[in-house]
Amino acid sequence: MSQLGLGMTTAPHEPRGRRSRLAPLIAGLAVVVLLAGLVWAGLSFFRGAADYPGPGSGEVVVKVRPGDTATRIGDTLAAAGVVRSAKAFVAAATSDPNSSSIQPGSYKLLKQMKASDALALLLDPSSRMTNQVVIPEGTQARQIVELVAKATGIPAADLTAILKEPTPLGLPDYAKGNPEGFLFPATYELEPGVSAKQALEPMVRRFDQAAATVNLVQRAQAIGRTPYEVLIVASLVQAEGQPADFAKVSRVIYNRLDQGMKLQLDATVNYALGRSTLKLTNQDIGVVSPYNTYKIPGLPPTPINSPGELALRAALTPAAGDWLYYVTVNPTTGETKFTSSYSEFLKFKAQFEANNP
Repeated sequence: MSQLGLGMTTAPHEPRGRRSRLAPLIAGLAVVVLLAGLVWAGLSFFRGAADYPGPGSGEVVVKVRPGDTATRIGDTLAAAGVVRSAKAFVAAATSDPNSSSIQPGSYKLLKQMKASDALALLLDPSSRMTNQVVIPEGTQARQIVELVAKATGIPAADLTAILKEPTPLGLPDYAKGNPEGFLFPATYELEPGVSAKQALEPMVRRFDQAAATVNLVQRAQAIGRTPYEVLIVASLVQAEGQPADFAKVSRVIYNRLDQGMKLQLDATVNYALGRSTLKLTNQDIGVVSPYNTYKIPGLPPTPINSPGELALRAALTPAAGDWLYYVTVNPTTGETKFTSSYSEFLKFKAQFEANNP
């Protein structure tokens, strides 16, 4: 027998259960160590980020584009001289959970800002540069051109050209290629440098939203009208009545249409003349125009303005009544009287004349 094995001892076997319990523990500790290392590396990365002490000076405009990450924004800021390094901005954004709510747009910032201060300004709505355009209810397309041109500096000729060839605006099929009535009245915040198309397109999209809200297409069909006819009626209601009377004015229009009467609306004649006046002359009423509802029966060929949602609803749900006439007897207060009697209408008209000598 060999002597080699006489002095050797065999190490005792560890129980299987102990080894199986230790393996997950060791693996878990390894993960913790790895994560700690990554965190330390990340902190070390940001700790070394070059940053300005602030507060900064001068003025610079930077643009945040849709989909920009914190790194991309940091690169933009660094290239513009706002922050000293993109790394410093990423560090500030990483430590602020609100950084994910930065909106695309143009911002007015300072040069040589502290990265955290630059982030704060990007999160401040007042730093975002926009041109505000307010379109009141009942505004005509030509007037909208003037408002947008004044607020943005876009040449009126460029805006008018788009309205003459409005295909890029995405009008509904029933618009018949005419944008009048489809530039929805609202307040718009337009980015500096937008094109004529980019300035007007949001107004059409806002109309689409309003039309969907009131269910224009389906409800128009329910009252035996096309959506375009309803929009025309809404524009007449917007021009002729006060909000409290919209539904009654709508009823008068439909009653006159149903009875084959001329609408005889001052607002359509004013539209034809390109002006607005309370009292029309005989010469005004004689104007040759498809919009002269004193001469031509039925609705005018297009809307005469951009009606708001209340007017749209009134055109879809007119009040119940047999009225055929109305007169705003006091334009200052908006008091309007309705009647189905022509003789009473003449009395109301006399009241208007007395209030407006």
